[in-house]
Amino acid sequence: MAYKIEFADCVKQHFKRLSTNQRSLMIDGIEKHLFNEPLKETRNRKPLRPNPIAPWELRIGNLRVFYDITSDKPNIVKILAVGYKKGNTLFIAGKAVKL
Repeated sequence: MAYKIEFADCVKQHFKRLSTNQRSLMIDGIEKHLFNEPLKETRNRKPLRPNPIAPWELRIGNLRVFYDITSDKPNIVKILAVGYKKGNTLFIAGKAVKL
């Protein structure tokens, strides 16, 4: 079953903080990994422990995509945040975030 991708309003600001190359890699990764079976755990997709950002994470190199699939719209993947990791620190919209 193919899924549709929706972006939360704040994700536009998150994308602005990334380079053009990072944005391109992220869009390609989203298309490759989240259109089919986004809730299947793989090497790049995993469920997260309870946190304030999102229940699922997609890893694309040092880039991170945080997403969820809501029960009211089961065929839509909602991208809630995007960022990158530098060492052990996650940055979303240019700010360090603790998971």
